[in-house]
Amino acid sequence: MRAGGRNLLGSEPELRRRCQLSSTSSLESPLSPSQSKSPWSRFDPYDSIEDQDKEYVGFATLPNQVHRKSVKKGFAFTLMVAGESGLGKSTLINSLFLTDLYKDRKMLNAEERITQTVEMTKHTIGIEEKGVKLKLTIVDTPGFGDAVNNTESWRAVVDYIDQQFEQYFRDESGLNRKNIQDNRVHCCLYFISPYGHGLRPVDVEFMKALHEKVNIVPVLAKADCLTPRELTRKKIKIREEIETFGIKIYQFPECDSDEDEEFRLQEQELKDSIPFAVVGSNILVESKGRRFRGRMYPWGVVEVENPAHSDFLKLRNMLVRTHMQDLKDVTRETHYENYRAQCIQDMTRMVVRERKRSLCSQLRESTSDLPLVPVDSETERLIWEKDEELQRMQEVLQRIQEQMRHGH
Repeated sequence: MRAGGRNLLGSEPELRRRCQLSSTSSLESPLSPSQSKSPWSRFDPYDSIEDQDKEYVGFATLPNQVHRKSVKKGFAFTLMVAGESGLGKSTLINSLFLTDLYKDRKMLNAEERITQTVEMTKHTIGIEEKGVKLKLTIVDTPGFGDAVNNTESWRAVVDYIDQQFEQYFRDESGLNRKNIQDNRVHCCLYFISPYGHGLRPVDVEFMKALHEKVNIVPVLAKADCLTPRELTRKKIKIREEIETFGIKIYQFPECDSDEDEEFRLQEQELKDSIPFAVVGSNILVESKGRRFRGRMYPWGVVEVENPAHSDFLKLRNMLVRTHMQDLKDVTRETHYENYRAQCIQDMTRMVVRERKRSLCSQLRESTSDLPLVPVDSETERLIWEKDEELQRMQEVLQRIQEQMRHGH
């Protein structure tokens, strides 16, 4: 019995050390997370054989805590789709998110489309997958590019994006900042017509008007209208024109030095796929014993999710699986910060003008038959010092804004 007890408890020095550890306070010597039942189940970073006899503080579970909190709160993403009618925008959105957002839509005839003005319609739907909730908002732009004269047809879109920035800025600057709704547009899918030789003037004007305000991802619609050779030539042509006209589309983040080769190849493949040539379909087609979403033609079948037929899978993976958070980060850190810096700069200019106007008014009120002499020279000196300080702040804001633009 004594021998068995020694085997269970260990040697006498080991037993003394354990007693000393148990008698000390938890603040002085925290227990290893692996010694207690872990709430993280299979995601526990300490749940391995080699960690059983080691002591840790426990902060390696911080990512798990963030994950649990984020999953409980849910996620929100706002996607804008723009392009002329008939390019399959609604079909592609339904295919991307396996839903039907446009079931109550009214189809317009050709005459009604010509006279229609650009409108902004918003569809919001809650999606849940494996316990993760996503509040998806789709902002559509019916009427864009359909009129005979499309001069400044993008104005309504720019105003809408600015309104969302302004609303977020007001909420962020208010007293109650606990439950701020983020309705900022995180990504804009711009649909390019497969007909023609490249970008049209309205395409260039639209993207140049929005590229400083939103992440633009160009999409080549109805890719099944083109042969593989035509598709390759058109992609190269569009990329060249985007660079020639100085259009800043969404830039995929550079890979870190510790990324594996497979991830680097995937990122490069995404960059080479711009603009994404897509085919959308909500119809299940049966061919050779298989059922899949696609389109059937007399000459064959086009599979929506076949990488050899379409970039649909690449676009969906980029939007949802790999770059959704980066799209939100760029919106917050670049586009919204530019808007916010501009607002603060305008407010600073307004304060400076108001102070100067107030000073001039005081000087006029204090005048007599003698030349203008301020009543209190010390007050005048303080006011001018404050004005100079505000001007310096304005110059600093301008420099920060320029650095942010060049950095992205």
